[in-house]
Amino acid sequence: MAEDNIKIAIRDLDVYYHDRPVLQKVNMVFRDRELTAIVGPSGCGKSTLLMVLNRLLDTVPHARVEGSVKLRSNDQGWLNVLRLGETDLPSLRRKVGLVFQHPNVLPTSIFKNVAFPLRLLGLSPKKVDAKVRSALVDLFLWDEVKDRLDSPASELSGGQQQRLCLARTLVLQPEILLLDEPTSFLDQALAQKIEALLLRLKDERTVVVVSHYNDQVMRLSDNVYRLVGNRQEPG
Repeated sequence: MAEDNIKIAIRDLDVYYHDRPVLQKVNMVFRDRELTAIVGPSGCGKSTLLMVLNRLLDTVPHARVEGSVKLRSNDQGWLNVLRLGETDLPSLRRKVGLVFQHPNVLPTSIFKNVAFPLRLLGLSPKKVDAKVRSALVDLFLWDEVKDRLDSPASELSGGQQQRLCLARTLVLQPEILLLDEPTSFLDQALAQKIEALLLRLKDERTVVVVSHYNDQVMRLSDNVYRLVGNRQEPG
């Protein structure tokens, strides 16, 4: 692959909680229009790594990050992620969308959960409605919720909440999509649909998936990185 296909470059990344090392000497490259899987046992720092990439780790008390994370954005060129100021973080998080394993729905309606980031951008109600519907259709949720869009999102099942959170992220069309165990709450049929969606999504963006399903990793990924303990496994 050509160097100009690199979307994120991580060099000598160390992460600490207090003085305890969570990740040490991580070196990874994520390429545009590829799906990269990050695998490894529980507690090895996979989710922490995702949070570094869009600076959500800043919200974790006593977390400290050293090393280099560079991101090539479509409109700004190369960004030094770890050196961005607070005023630049909303833009970064629109470019780098992160969906956690455990759904974090907002304490409001199904519709407003997906519409929330669009309204922050000042889009017209007509455009918001269209984009919300499109996102829910893409996540195979529309037929399940179209008659109760004003109901609390908390009333949805775990799998529905997981897809709702993914819809809320995708509605902004991020350049980079970070997913932490995206099918963990889904039955086999829905998991297969989401896997097919991820393969389509990588045609337009960089996708990074944390997964403990080896068969899923083999089906989806163009590249795989393994973390063991708090270190990256060679190879």
